[in-house]
Amino acid sequence: MNPPVDGDGQQSTVQDRTCRFITLGCKANQYDTQRVREAMFQAGFREATGGEAAQVCVVNTCTVTGKADADGRYEIRKLQRQNPGARIVVMGCYAARAPMELRRMPGGLDVVDAPHRLPEVLASIGVEKLPDGISRFAGHHRAFVKVQDGCMLDCTFCIIPKVRPQLQSRPAEAIEAEVKRLVAAGFREVVLAGIHLGHYGLDPGSGRPSGRFRLSHLVRRLASVPGVFRIRLSSLDAAEVTEDLIDVVATEPRVCPHLHICLQSGSDAILAAMRRRYRVAGFLKRIDWIRARLDHPALTSDVIVGFPGESEGDFEKTLAVCQAAGFSKIHIFPFSARAGTPAASMTGPVDQGTIRVRKSRLQVLANQLEARYYQSVVGQTLEVLVERIGDGASRSAEGTACRYIPVRFHARPGDEYQLVNVQVTEAHDREVVGHLIEMREGANERFMSTHHCD
Repeated sequence: MNPPVDGDGQQSTVQDRTCRFITLGCKANQYDTQRVREAMFQAGFREATGGEAAQVCVVNTCTVTGKADADGRYEIRKLQRQNPGARIVVMGCYAARAPMELRRMPGGLDVVDAPHRLPEVLASIGVEKLPDGISRFAGHHRAFVKVQDGCMLDCTFCIIPKVRPQLQSRPAEAIEAEVKRLVAAGFREVVLAGIHLGHYGLDPGSGRPSGRFRLSHLVRRLASVPGVFRIRLSSLDAAEVTEDLIDVVATEPRVCPHLHICLQSGSDAILAAMRRRYRVAGFLKRIDWIRARLDHPALTSDVIVGFPGESEGDFEKTLAVCQAAGFSKIHIFPFSARAGTPAASMTGPVDQGTIRVRKSRLQVLANQLEARYYQSVVGQTLEVLVERIGDGASRSAEGTACRYIPVRFHARPGDEYQLVNVQVTEAHDREVVGHLIEMREGANERFMSTHHCD
């Protein structure tokens, strides 16, 4: 079975100009880079290979931390060394936050200081049209689909609302057409992403006569697209996990029973200092409600350790809330003061040694919760996206389950990049092991369009 079409090896025009791409940061950034990649391919560019120098390099930057800025500068300097004389186009959040800082770098960068200026900068290198969406996703087994841009929150630790304050939701028709293209190209999982996914439909002009068209409406619409594929949601705030959205996840077999709900802290005092929109009791009530509506959902989360003013008691509360929520995976972030945010100048900074210790303690709990969740799926049948099949007669394969669990099993010829069904027989620290469930010939598409994870 061929892999999903990803743009590699596309036939170029007579111009045969070379380009190279570097992406830092989130799923939305990765999507934006793919959109630019496709625009450049359509204009006659091809991606440089091996040690070949590129004529144009595109760096899509992140600015969520000071280290992200430093990483962006490092990649720019490296591209300049490896591609002498190349035009370097810098886009993304760092370019929007500090364009003059980037323009002062040696070499003369083309800095896209606002998203609406991207077509103008691309036109200067001969790219006249930016497509409305993507048709492939280079180097990925899963396709990220950016459905909205912008964030209107004012969390004290985050710079992104200052960099991308303008809410903009893409029309459902355009997103649906894009998903159809990606499924036709061979992608079996589509991940809906955005700068703040839960804000889909909140921008002016995104309403409809009978009310706003929100994320739940979009997901239900996409779930009716023909073909064999599944839908996964990226990060959400607890307040955005609405009754309508959970109803879609519960009733649409194509939607993965996996929700990433950001906690950040288990202390009400710290949540208030962060200006989060929920408190612990409400968060846990929402978790209980989700578990009551969904069958054994995977609940993953983000937690910041060492926010200014975080006492030992505050941290102990975070451990207790994570335990009570029963997260299947926790992404742990040591607090990093971001210049330009209120948290950067708050009193009561936590020393780095304490942060390291707390991060280690939370990681121990996270590993225990993950192992407990993996053990709980033994005996169940999971829908798995096959991502790698090893060499040799055993055809040992690895994939990701609908419940965001790494799965190892023995695959058949042609299974790579496909959705298969695996019965879990063992749980290990970092993965589960199982065996394929054989299906009647011709039943695959019907099964995948109606079957949820048991």
